Amino acid sequence: MSTATSGEYGGNMDYKGLVVGVTVFFSVFAEGALFHLGDGHAIQGCGEIAGNGVEISLDVRFTVQVLKGKTIGWQRGESDTHWFCIGNARPLDQALQHATTEMLAMLTKDYGLTASEASLLLGQAVEYEVA
Repeated sequence: MSTATSGEYGGNMDYKGLVVGVTVFFSVFAEGALFHLGDGHAIQGCGEIAGNGVEISLDVRFTVQVLKGKTIGWQRGESDTHWFCIGNARPLDQALQHATTEMLAMLTKDYGLTASEASLLLGQAVEYEVA
């Protein structure tokens, strides 16, 4: 899998919400899978519309934990204030659909809401951020 672009596996996500203290969940597609972290930005807008952010070196501390038996379709995350799901596709409406479907799955499978309850909650509280 190439890290040049993004997809279900992660890749070059360039999302400014991935900051200190955020927990990110990725799918694992193969036993013994590797993890790569890089491409640090001092600052960037919502995505890299000019082809790059202000690129910098990084000193990062992180931990990795495998959650056996846990299946997700797209990346998920948690910050102090939000749960989020990341969808990536072209056209943009398909990416939004991936993120929305993943959030619905998270609310029903992980938090026990019915599909109707999760839909009502999303209808009132969803926030979309394009990266």
